[in-house]
Amino acid sequence: VYTRPIRLWEGIALSEKITAKLRAAVRFLRVFAKWLVIASVTGAVGGLIGAAFHLSVDGANGLRASFPWLLWLLPAIGVLIALIYRYTHLESEGTNAVIDSIHLGERIPLALVPVIFASTVLTHLGGGSAGREGAALQIGGGLGWSLGRLFRLDDKDMRLATLCGMSALFSALFGTPLTATIFALEVISVGVVYYSGLVPCLTAALAAYGVTRLFDVPPTAFAVAAPGLSAGLLWRVAVLGIACAAMSIVFCVVMHRGEHYIAKALKNPYLRAAAGGFAIIGLTYLCGTTDYNGAGMELIERAIERGEAEPAAFALKLVFTAVTLGCGFRGGEVVPTFFIGATLGCVLGPLLGIPAGFAAAVGLVALFCGAVNCPVASIVLAVELFGSGGVVYFAVACAISYMLSGYTGLYSSQKIMYSKLRAEFIDIHAR
Repeated sequence: VYTRPIRLWEGIALSEKITAKLRAAVRFLRVFAKWLVIASVTGAVGGLIGAAFHLSVDGANGLRASFPWLLWLLPAIGVLIALIYRYTHLESEGTNAVIDSIHLGERIPLALVPVIFASTVLTHLGGGSAGREGAALQIGGGLGWSLGRLFRLDDKDMRLATLCGMSALFSALFGTPLTATIFALEVISVGVVYYSGLVPCLTAALAAYGVTRLFDVPPTAFAVAAPGLSAGLLWRVAVLGIACAAMSIVFCVVMHRGEHYIAKALKNPYLRAAAGGFAIIGLTYLCGTTDYNGAGMELIERAIERGEAEPAAFALKLVFTAVTLGCGFRGGEVVPTFFIGATLGCVLGPLLGIPAGFAAAVGLVALFCGAVNCPVASIVLAVELFGSGGVVYFAVACAISYMLSGYTGLYSSQKIMYSKLRAEFIDIHAR
């Protein structure tokens, strides 16, 4: 008498479970499709802007090389940049503000995109020592936020849209889509990765990379021979990793404190910018070379592919960059870390018994890792820039640099969620 209703009830329960699973599957597919569309659009637009930005910065550097007298315009350019930021009310907006927007859900003004674009190009045109990726992260953050608003995303999805924009612009500028994906996810909160952003960020990075290839923007890559794996070379690379960790601390401290002391000494932003311009002019003539103006990608290539670098190149680049960015010029800090790491490695490599070019490659990624606290992104960067031949050496140097660099970092808004010394939740800001 009771077997039939019991079986009927079990059948109903089974059908409800199947229905729930089908609904969950449909929900996952809908979200997957949604992010494919949003991230592809973000990546395509980011690729167009990134290609324009790349060509503009390269054009500015080429123009300055053809007309060296443009260096004398740097003080006026600094004043112009200060005026632009003053009248657009964007003085407090920068890479740290973009990171904060992901932590706190704060708005990123769309006006930041053209302002940082123009300011970075002007800085390179005048010979300021700066990179491009800081501007790229800001442009990408502003773009991602604005497109997220256009797609009417909620607060949580807006944060992923911002990460998509960051990945797209980083990928467009460096031609390293995997690094761009992981870096955007890893740099925000060290120790906690938003894996929900993996598909969106990777899609945006690949779309941006594809668009830049249509404009013949070459990806960043270097030819370097990786030595075979051996215990003797491994400990030498470990020592180089320790040196890069120490240098990353010096770099971050000089950048932060230099900006603080310069602002304290010269409170007027226009006077500060003009003084910074004249200081760069003086330093350039004192050194007798323009090697330390602009991004310096040519010297990075020389250090890695030819094993050549001046002994004091890394220290001079640090001074030029600290003065440039500390006085209000715009750009990024990552390419200068590439420069300092590559030249430092090139100088120390022969002293440690490491081939100079390969040591320069190891120094580049190890110093980058110590400065941004992103070990996984740094190892992937090594593979995309130099190939997978020496990946074990790169991994060792990055791991050591990450641990021994402490809690210093380029971005003060970056959160370090877990201790580098033990399995302990600490939730502090990089300093």
